[in-house]
Amino acid sequence: MEILRVFNNNVVLAREPGSAGREVILTGRGLGFGVKPGARVDASKVVRTFVPEDGRDPDNFGAMVAAIDPVHLALAETALEAGRAELEIPNSAVLSVALADHLGFAIKRQAEGIEVEYPLRAEVTHLYPGELRAAQAILGHVNDSLEAPLPSDEAVSIALHLVNVGFATGDLSSTYQMTGVFAQLFEVLEQAAGRPIDRDTVNAARFITHLRYFFVRAGSGMQLQEGAGKLLDAIRDSYPQAYATALKLESVLELRLGEELTDDEVTYLTLHVARMIEGERD
Repeated sequence: MEILRVFNNNVVLAREPGSAGREVILTGRGLGFGVKPGARVDASKVVRTFVPEDGRDPDNFGAMVAAIDPVHLALAETALEAGRAELEIPNSAVLSVALADHLGFAIKRQAEGIEVEYPLRAEVTHLYPGELRAAQAILGHVNDSLEAPLPSDEAVSIALHLVNVGFATGDLSSTYQMTGVFAQLFEVLEQAAGRPIDRDTVNAARFITHLRYFFVRAGSGMQLQEGAGKLLDAIRDSYPQAYATALKLESVLELRLGEELTDDEVTYLTLHVARMIEGERD
C-alpha cells in the first residue's frame, strides 16, 4: 500500500493496491514516523485498518482517529466484541471510532469528577432494549479494565451509538442531502469567522460527526432533549459570537429539514462552533 497522508507517528492514510484503490486509515506504533506521502506502508507495523463508510471523507475520518488514544481504540473494539454476545452489531469502523472517542471523554470526565445525567434512560429502555443490553455488556467490559469504573448510566449513551449505526446505513439520497447542507453550514461558519475554516482539523471532524448524528436523530424524531438546553444562557454569555453563529446554523437546518431544533441541539451546536471558530485562534 502507498501512504497518502501522515497524521502522526502512529496513523496514516493509505491507498490499497489494485484498480479500486480504496483509501483506508492505518494505525500502528511508528507507522508514520519519518515517512512521507508516496512511501510504501510497512505492513509489519500495521495494527488496525479502518475503512471509511457511507461516503465519509477519509481525511476527516483519519484526523479523528489520530486524535484518539490508541488504548481507547483497542478498548472500544474488544468491548464491541463483548456486546456482540447480546446483539448483532455490524463491523463498523465508524462505530469503533465513535465509541472510542466517547469512552475517552467519559474516562476523562470520571477522572475529573464530572457527573453527567442521561434523562433518556426510560426511552432507551423501552425503545431499544436489545441495544441497551449490548451497551451494558460493553460497559461491563470497559469497566473491567478501569481502576475507576464508569457509572451505569453510560450504557444509555453507548446504546444510542448502537442505534445510530443502524440508522446511518442505507439511503444514499440522505447522504447527498447532508453533503449539500454541510457545505452550506460551512459557508455560514466562514462568513461569521471572516476567514476560511480548515475542514481537516480535529474540531472540524468532530463537528461533521456531530452533524451526521444530528441528521440521524432528526430523521428518527429523536432530537436531543437531555436538559442541556438549561445551560444555553450560560453558554450564550460565555461564547456570544459562537451563539450568534449557531442561531444562523439553526435557521439553515430548520429551513432544510422542515422542523425546529430543540434547545439541546442549539446548545451543542454552539459548543461545536466555539471549538471551530475560537479554538483555531489558540
